[in-house]
Amino acid sequence: MQRRSFFGAAFAGLGSAATAKPARPPAGSIPTRILGKTGQRVTMVGMGGARFHMISREAGVALVRRAYDLGVTFFDMARDYSEGYGEQIYGEAMPSFRKDIFLVSKTLKRTRQAAEQELETSLRLMKTDHLDLWHMHGVSYKRDIDQIFGPGGAYEAFAAAKKAGKVRFIGYSNCKDPRNHVEMLKHAEQFDVSVMPLHIADSSFSDDPGTSFEKTALPAAVERGVGIVAIKTLGNAFLLRTFASTDCVRFVLSLPVTTLALGFNTIGQLEDDVRVAQNFKPFTAEEMAALRARAASGAFDAIRGAALEYWKTRD
Repeated sequence: MQRRSFFGAAFAGLGSAATAKPARPPAGSIPTRILGKTGQRVTMVGMGGARFHMISREAGVALVRRAYDLGVTFFDMARDYSEGYGEQIYGEAMPSFRKDIFLVSKTLKRTRQAAEQELETSLRLMKTDHLDLWHMHGVSYKRDIDQIFGPGGAYEAFAAAKKAGKVRFIGYSNCKDPRNHVEMLKHAEQFDVSVMPLHIADSSFSDDPGTSFEKTALPAAVERGVGIVAIKTLGNAFLLRTFASTDCVRFVLSLPVTTLALGFNTIGQLEDDVRVAQNFKPFTAEEMAALRARAASGAFDAIRGAALEYWKTRD
């Protein structure tokens, strides 16, 4: 299995028929979707920026350029990913096609001054004069929201950057608690995009809908018209013990999301994801229900709850 060779044979469990190298997907023709209130079209699979620390700079640059050659337009990054290493790779790879893509970054800083400093660093390392989308990163707790929108808070930096043309659109991310998405969305008139983890098993670990991003955060974001970027679609590879990566990607693309920021770090993984998008056909409601039921059936007994979704708040 070329896809997910990064995770090793432990996740494969496949016969020789699955080891044949698939043909490269043709460049272009990745379907696009409108990113909420931004009105911008982006490819429905995008490049996630969190895994560059696993590969060399040369491999990273080649991966970014191959993604562009295949037609990917959504490129995700964050100031804290690999202490700026990922931003440096983007900066080396992207100048020749920067104007053709939708470039994203994030900051964990909660004050105006600190956020502004991080933005300048991100722009410098990625060799660009603006971001298409800048996120308030990891808005996990109510205290984060209070700090961001309080006097001298980070939102002041976001609003000023947008006014100055350094940022086109504003967003936020939260992996820990779906209910804090709902709290954050009370400020929906002040941003355009929301980032959340979505995957097959999200709703299978608890009867409380408040613990499910699919049941709580996703409909709240849809209702408010913000763009939705899905992450952790493969459950950081845990889901590959039971589900094919193709089903994981296709499941989330069948939800009302705009794009998936996927953590591929080999050319083969990238091409697998692009192939799924190019051939995408949404699951039926019955197929979606069957996949959710399978996730809840006990197949994940060894990795249920906190082990799979270690990023969620448990208090």
